[in-house]
Amino acid sequence: MEQNFRKGLRDGIPICLGYLSVSFTFGLLGVGMGLNWWQTTFISLTNVTSAGQFAGLTLMMEGAAMLEMIIAEFFINLRYLLMSISLTQKVDERFRGIARWILAMGVTDEIFAVSMAQEKPVSRSYFTGLFLTPYLGWAIGTLTGALLGEIVPAGIAEIFGIAIYGMFLAIIIPKARDSRPVLEVVLVAAVLSCLIYYLPFIELSSGLSITLCAVVAAAYAAWRHPLTPQEEPKEAAAESIKIEKEVGAND
Repeated sequence: MEQNFRKGLRDGIPICLGYLSVSFTFGLLGVGMGLNWWQTTFISLTNVTSAGQFAGLTLMMEGAAMLEMIIAEFFINLRYLLMSISLTQKVDERFRGIARWILAMGVTDEIFAVSMAQEKPVSRSYFTGLFLTPYLGWAIGTLTGALLGEIVPAGIAEIFGIAIYGMFLAIIIPKARDSRPVLEVVLVAAVLSCLIYYLPFIELSSGLSITLCAVVAAAYAAWRHPLTPQEEPKEAAAESIKIEKEVGAND
């Protein structure tokens, strides 16, 4: 168990380093939007979802209705449900009960990919270590950004806030460059978002706008580029192996 836990900690270090920069930006944004440092940090301690947190914070600051927030967060985080179902087929037989309920919080895109790339079944001790390191990075990065956000001038904090857009571009551009379906989905979502924002006769809140763009873009992808049952496992496995190699190289 101790050996598996240590291996999980080591495998989580590259993910932790990546989370530090993103959560730092979230800390700055939270304080810049009116929260204090402990409120911003508490959000990251109880949620480990970058897109969900950024969207949720924006909706809260805009005074969105509770139902609107629930719908938006449901669609933004829906992928974690699918990942968790898939991961249950990868864990060993001792990984069950209350441990699954607690550690399910650690199912993120990166942690899921590394777990699925393991040759052996994922043990409870390994997944605990794999989740713990990124979780600490996510919390520490948020705390650091929130504390600096209360100290540095507002203008400098706003400059740091631009980093979130750079993060999203860094995620989207490489995938869109290598995959035509991804490029088409990005363009559909971007065009629809611009139409909602600029057309005067369309008045939607941020939460409904995000939800609509996500659903329409996903529906377009399912219609134009469906995966057959034979293709889907191969593609998922190839993606997991690719991410595992990248993590190993960074480590």
